[in-house]
Amino acid sequence: MLKNSKAFSSFSSDDLDKSQQFYSEILGLDVSKNQMGILEVKLNGSNNAIIYPKPDHVAANFTVLNFPVEDLEKTVDELTAKGVKFEQYDFGHSKTNDKGLMDGGDRGPKIAWFKDPAGNILSVMEKWN
Repeated sequence: MLKNSKAFSSFSSDDLDKSQQFYSEILGLDVSKNQMGILEVKLNGSNNAIIYPKPDHVAANFTVLNFPVEDLEKTVDELTAKGVKFEQYDFGHSKTNDKGLMDGGDRGPKIAWFKDPAGNILSVMEKWN
């Protein structure tokens, strides 16, 4: 039924101006505000993500958007230099290092999590087979 549907991600923000600045200036993505006042974040190779205003916004406590990258350490260093703070997690058998990177070993990719201005969790992850 939905096999051919072009699905897209959406999540809320309590301050679209801060979100637009973060996604465009810090993450380097093309972001525009449509006529309904909703942000459209252009994603390479997929549909756009939508960020909509929500005055009673509560940040997601899970990852809402993942960015696969070729060189995770380089990307983390570049984002850190722009002021992005990476999260520190301890999942028992896997935890992040001082930079916020987690090595999934044979269970998954190397990954690092950070938050947008609205507190939503995003990740950068090394491409993994």
